[in-house]
Amino acid sequence: MIDHQILSDDELYVLLKHQKVILAGNSHLKIYGQLSCRSGKRMQRKNRVFFQNEQDALDHGYRPCGHCMKRQYRIWKNGSI
Repeated sequence: MIDHQILSDDELYVLLKHQKVILAGNSHLKIYGQLSCRSGKRMQRKNRVFFQNEQDALDHGYRPCGHCMKRQYRIWKNGSI
C-alpha cells in the first residue's frame, strides 16, 4: 500500500507507467477499486492510497468498490473473500 500524500506527481506517473500500482483505495472508507472509477477519481488526495494488486488491498482490510468492481463486491458481500 502506498499513500498518495507522500508521492510527488512525477513519482506517481512513474509508478503508473510501469504498472507498479493498478488499484486505488480510500483510506477513510476502506474501499478499493480501479484507477478509472468515477467514484475514486473524486476522492481527496489525503484519503487515497494505491495497491499493487487486489490481494494487497484485501490484506490491508479494504473491500471492493460496488461501482467499478461489481463482481468482486458481490463475492465480498456474500462472505466468499
